[in-house]
Amino acid sequence: MEVSSKVYGEFNGQTVFEYSLKNNNGMEITCINFGCVITSIRTPDKDGVIENVVLSYNTFEEYKKNLPYFGAVCGRVAGRINGAEFELEGKKYTLAKNNGENHLHGGEQGYSHVLWESAVFESAEEVGVEFFYTSPDKEEGYPGNLTLKVVYTLTNKNELLISYHGQSDETTLVNLTNHTYFNLSGNSKRSIADHVLTMKSDQLIELRDDLIPTGQLIDVGDTPFDFRQGRKIKDGIDSTHPQNVLVGHGYDHPLLLSSNHDKEIVLEDEKSGRRLTVETDEPCVVLYTGNFLEDNYKLTGVSSTNHYGLCLETQGPPDSIHQPEFASCVLEKGKEYRTQTKFTFSV
Repeated sequence: MEVSSKVYGEFNGQTVFEYSLKNNNGMEITCINFGCVITSIRTPDKDGVIENVVLSYNTFEEYKKNLPYFGAVCGRVAGRINGAEFELEGKKYTLAKNNGENHLHGGEQGYSHVLWESAVFESAEEVGVEFFYTSPDKEEGYPGNLTLKVVYTLTNKNELLISYHGQSDETTLVNLTNHTYFNLSGNSKRSIADHVLTMKSDQLIELRDDLIPTGQLIDVGDTPFDFRQGRKIKDGIDSTHPQNVLVGHGYDHPLLLSSNHDKEIVLEDEKSGRRLTVETDEPCVVLYTGNFLEDNYKLTGVSSTNHYGLCLETQGPPDSIHQPEFASCVLEKGKEYRTQTKFTFSV
């Protein structure tokens, strides 16, 4: 096991560091303390060829913009908040409208575009980085001083564990996720259309035209959203189902998980032989299939096009502050926010 760091760039006069985590199997993860961005995950294919399996930029200048949130932690609340406002304990809070009339991924800046403090750790069986950030009261409009810690841990079992911790001095909203785009072909050789996704999910959350949840749950049976026996991503890309068409021909939907820490999400690429297994304690995953990547972002090894990356954003349901039947994202004053997701890479 090995962990190292180097200077990656500068942001507002402060040094940005890149961290490299390596295990004894040749797997390597790199990340930076700007937005907790995962800049690469290098894993072997069925022939032992080690390649990057996430979408990555070439320079820090591009990560400073990062409109698609490549590899970043999103918050204070991931996803959209209807009307960019909410009421909490009798008070009304107004947020930035950075997605039409709605609020997206924490606002104009959000945790994806700030510099975090960081520290590495190392043992015989795991290495990792801890990221720390204190989000001040009223940052992006949210109440409470929120103290955060995000931990990335790489093990010798080819596991990446992402754990989130938070505590606020006022009751507030918290719903964090990681927005990494996976492409198991390696070095983005092919689109993710032929990736096979298997998921323990019986229901999806219906979206309205601006991608805010309607509050209605749809049974996945007999729809392109039924991943219980496994299906190719292109089923949704090619689908005429109104929900697939709505999000730009593909998926950008919250699916409720029917099981946790039980190999509930499995993504596979037959040609490379790579498999990604995701296990979480979150109730929901937002599946996004890169439906709007045609702007030719300059990625490592390729210019982006639609469906060249797939996000598995484990989190609480979006806009739950306006949907009382959804799992709540309210964090009470003094209580601890804690959640973990494990990504296991195999062949």
